[in-house]
Amino acid sequence: MACGYAPPVVDAWNFTGESVSLGQHDGIVTLVQGSAFCISGRSGDMTAGAPHGLFFRDSRFLSRFELRLNGQRPEPLASSTPDPFSAVYVSRTRPRAGQVDSTLLVFRHRWIGRGMREDLVVRNFADEPSYCSIELVLEADFAHLFEVKEGRAGGDPDRELEVEEDDGALLFRVRKGSMRRSARVSFSRPAQLGTGRAVFEVIVPARSEWTTCVQLTPIIDGEVIQPRYPCGEPVSRAEPMERMARWRKQMPAVDTDHEGLRRAVASSAEDLGALRIFDPDYPERTVVAAGAPWFMTLFGRDSILTAWMALLVDPDLALGVLQTLARFQGTKVDARQDEEPGKILHEMRFGEAASLSLGGGQVYYGTADATPLFVMLLGELRRWGLAGEVVDQLMPHADRAMEWIEHYGDRDGDGYVEYQRASDRGLVNQGWKDSWDGVRFADGEVAKAPIALCEVQGYVYGAYLARAHFAHEQGDMALCDRYRAKAHDLKEAFNRDFWIEERGWFAIALDAKKRPVDSLASNMGHCLWTGIVDEDKAARVSAHLLSPEMFSGWGVRTLATNMGGYNPISYHCGSVWPHDNALIAAGLMRYGFVEEAQRVIMALLDAADSQGGRLPELFTGLDRGDFPGVVGYPTSCSPQAWAAASPLLFLRTLLRLEPWVPHHKVWISPALPPEIHRLRVYRIPLGGRRVGVQADDGNVKVEGLAADVELITVPRDPLTATD
Repeated sequence: MACGYAPPVVDAWNFTGESVSLGQHDGIVTLVQGSAFCISGRSGDMTAGAPHGLFFRDSRFLSRFELRLNGQRPEPLASSTPDPFSAVYVSRTRPRAGQVDSTLLVFRHRWIGRGMREDLVVRNFADEPSYCSIELVLEADFAHLFEVKEGRAGGDPDRELEVEEDDGALLFRVRKGSMRRSARVSFSRPAQLGTGRAVFEVIVPARSEWTTCVQLTPIIDGEVIQPRYPCGEPVSRAEPMERMARWRKQMPAVDTDHEGLRRAVASSAEDLGALRIFDPDYPERTVVAAGAPWFMTLFGRDSILTAWMALLVDPDLALGVLQTLARFQGTKVDARQDEEPGKILHEMRFGEAASLSLGGGQVYYGTADATPLFVMLLGELRRWGLAGEVVDQLMPHADRAMEWIEHYGDRDGDGYVEYQRASDRGLVNQGWKDSWDGVRFADGEVAKAPIALCEVQGYVYGAYLARAHFAHEQGDMALCDRYRAKAHDLKEAFNRDFWIEERGWFAIALDAKKRPVDSLASNMGHCLWTGIVDEDKAARVSAHLLSPEMFSGWGVRTLATNMGGYNPISYHCGSVWPHDNALIAAGLMRYGFVEEAQRVIMALLDAADSQGGRLPELFTGLDRGDFPGVVGYPTSCSPQAWAAASPLLFLRTLLRLEPWVPHHKVWISPALPPEIHRLRVYRIPLGGRRVGVQADDGNVKVEGLAADVELITVPRDPLTATD
């Protein structure tokens, strides 16, 4: 996905064409569990030719699943998702000729997890028995996720597809070279089977019902993958159900008079719980998939920022992310994958891998920001009370990351981390705005690599400070002084070279010729978040971020309306991203721009409220005055990890919660906007304890802090990170 249009490049990491539209999100239902997800219409049908289907480990194991009752499609009435991985679809048959009402209702209870289970129920509300011909039309094309995303499913001539009957079940198979995939669809009642069809001819008694259970079981290279919800077993005992129950139980409780905030936080908890991935090789380590439908896998940058935002609810998620990314840290120079020693991965994909462990995936390293963010997150997790012995286990990986920053990341020795792909297979842009034209000059010219992004320098600044703090704790004052000096020098150079005085904002980047890329963009808000911005420049940055050109009324745009290349319905050139706004709001609050931070947060909460409490990956940058509601972006992921986590960072930002457990200090100084009079958050995990914060119309109460922790009730100064 990218701004504007360019001829498509078919490549796993660097597709620049048009992604298929998912349509309006209220017209589709997305279910998520681990590395499995399902997309269907409101009826429950997965329609041929649409980006629907049941996906598992980047392959589509079911591409069509349509229900016919007496030769007709039932009329959808309602759908509900009681859990992120389950849904109930309710339909009715069309009324008979001359009748107003139908007497047959269809319920489809669906659960996703290493396959799919659907309990199909037909209820007859008539006073006499009803004949029903129930037909299921099924197809499995085994298309790779990228083929579906790019609208080219079915275009592989080397893929051999077969379907056959197998002991009362339908068995779909594909062969391509040495790769073998199968999908076995079985039924709890005998069915009349044909090619891609299962038919049940039944008499449903009066005032009664008929039911069957449909089970899809994936088979990878001959290995049968045990579904999470086998037919005949109680779904309440399934592992995803039990994990979600434990997740919900440990979530902090939020009590507030602002319903939009409460709903957004509740939605965050549900979505993050569903997007968690559990590696069978390391089941104690939890990571998070980037988002459904296109990114149900591990991403470096996304997982780190999501974990940072979610510290308020689960620091263990951050630890699992760090441990997993450390496991796959780069070890060699490999131009094909943009790998370098010490580098943190960008993305993992599975494709034809047979293994269910993360270690079975293919890793791509083309990102400039995940490596410094890795060190930043380790430093932040230590502030939240991560044990010193766990820090010691991860410190060698942090040091390898620092070596990458200083040697491979700084390509020309000018003190800045730049990126340039090592081959034409890699991503052209390797920051979070990674579409091919996501980094532009004010006149619309696309910047050329090597590119040094402004926010990446902020992340590097944060990494230097984090490493200095670790050195201080270890008593290595020489190393501490070295990294403090590097942070000082970087900040001084950054505020000199990236600042555009005549415009009053920071360049989004320096290009290959070291020219400031002078467009007004949202990236500099991340620089406020990291603290690299000089205080004498912060007010002008804040003013530009909240200017009419940048602020849509629903949030801060990625690119200002008066910049060349601005397009409110593009991916990175004028859209609004919730995670971007969450970091901007945190940065504004850090520098004392309280009203501005509150304005951003309340705008995003309004946007979430207009969409049932859930924030998508992004939405269009159209002005709030142009249309009464948020206008969605057609290929946006939802649920998406860092969008889901954004309300949690909003919550932390409003509480102005900044812990420093190793130094026995915590700053808590709530700054609630006028719309919120009461905010109480209980069971915040902090230093091995559960802490509660109550803010009621200016009165603040904190409970549960350890006796040796000093509570500081004034805001933390933006420069205290360097102390």
